[in-house]
Amino acid sequence: MKAQDGLYIDGAWRPAESEDVIDVVNPADEQVIGRVPAGGALDVDTAVRAARAALPAWAATPPAERAARLTALRDALAGRRDEIAGTVTAELGSPLAFSRSVHAAVPIAVVGSYAELAATHAFEEKVGNSTVLHEPIGVVGAITPWNYPLHQIVAKVAPALAAGCTIVLKPAEDTPLTARLFAGAVHEAGLPAGVFNLVTGLGPVAGQALAEHPGVDLVSFTGSTAVGRQIGAVAGAAVKKVALELGGKSANVILPDADLARAVHVGVANVMSNSGQTCSAWTRMLVHRERYAEAVELAATAAAKYGDRIGPVVSAKQQARVRGYIEKGIAEGARLVAGGPEAPREKGYFVSPTVFADVTPEMTIAQEEIFGPVLSILRYDDEEDALRIANGTVYGLAGAVWAADEARAVAFARRMDTGQVDINGGRFNPLAPFGGYKQSGVGRELGAHGLAEYLQTKSLQF
Repeated sequence: MKAQDGLYIDGAWRPAESEDVIDVVNPADEQVIGRVPAGGALDVDTAVRAARAALPAWAATPPAERAARLTALRDALAGRRDEIAGTVTAELGSPLAFSRSVHAAVPIAVVGSYAELAATHAFEEKVGNSTVLHEPIGVVGAITPWNYPLHQIVAKVAPALAAGCTIVLKPAEDTPLTARLFAGAVHEAGLPAGVFNLVTGLGPVAGQALAEHPGVDLVSFTGSTAVGRQIGAVAGAAVKKVALELGGKSANVILPDADLARAVHVGVANVMSNSGQTCSAWTRMLVHRERYAEAVELAATAAAKYGDRIGPVVSAKQQARVRGYIEKGIAEGARLVAGGPEAPREKGYFVSPTVFADVTPEMTIAQEEIFGPVLSILRYDDEEDALRIANGTVYGLAGAVWAADEARAVAFARRMDTGQVDINGGRFNPLAPFGGYKQSGVGRELGAHGLAEYLQTKSLQF
């Protein structure tokens, strides 16, 4: 077990005000693998003060120099790639191959993309007789989740640094060891003291203190819609900007002329990826009634092949939550065709890859975010019916459309109330804006749109 002492504040590791700690548990074997300080309001205040003190100089740093620091950060993370992958596997439970290819590799690429944006973005522009300035919004309070522990950090910290903001990060208490590795990379990259600060702690304590702090200009939060509402209310009372990336219940719409086998195969893989702990997962598969039986059979067969190929969910609490949803699906009349609520192993927080057929739109499992390896398959009569079902939740984060006729798929996607849609299995693009409609959030991450969240505008008239 690793004993981790201290918080990273003002360019150095320093003791927390309290001796309270958070145990970090490996969800695969339920063993404690580390512990970190449970920072509190005093620690958050110290970190915010350090960020405020560092803000004027960092905001005035030329974009080319900020780009150079981001390039150095990318290189420092790349040098830790194996350690990052191993740490994510240990504290999240992700299979090592997935940790290497996604949890470690994607954030490194995202940091590199912001190094390029910092160097090329037009922080000033002419509009008629005005010069419009795009200036850093100030001190950012970043609160990140456990499901993609490094990616979610990078998606907030990298654009904030590129914009000229300073940051206080409060990572999820389930996966704080990855955040500590990130802080080490920041230190190696040579960022000035106070530009980046890390306070580990509990959400209701450190997270709330950060969201409420008067020295924070923007709160960027990724997590549940329920907590997002609370943060929005706190920020609204202070007229403080928020960026919220919240829940999802994304629809995977397979139109009648699609390659059904491929669409189902990719759709099941999408839901099982990261043990189903992905906010943008296509957890509702919509299939035309004439092809429904075939799709159900294909999905059940595909899910059964995962078995031991997916890791555990992150915690005992999450395991109980997912199993509870599976039991509710059965109770409400959905037909279980793969998996089930029984734990597949005696040790570890594992959940069987699960597929439900005969799911109707009003069922709980078709409306609420489960955040586990659970797929619901719904039937529709025609495209209008499919659109009604796809848009029929409070969420609107992501989705997919499949059709032999690409123009038909695009036309359908244009009418979906969601922030991102993959057409016929379109590849992930780290430069494309990511974020939601409706209760899936406010604002965007990644690429130029992600950078814009951390900038405010000023116009000078001549």
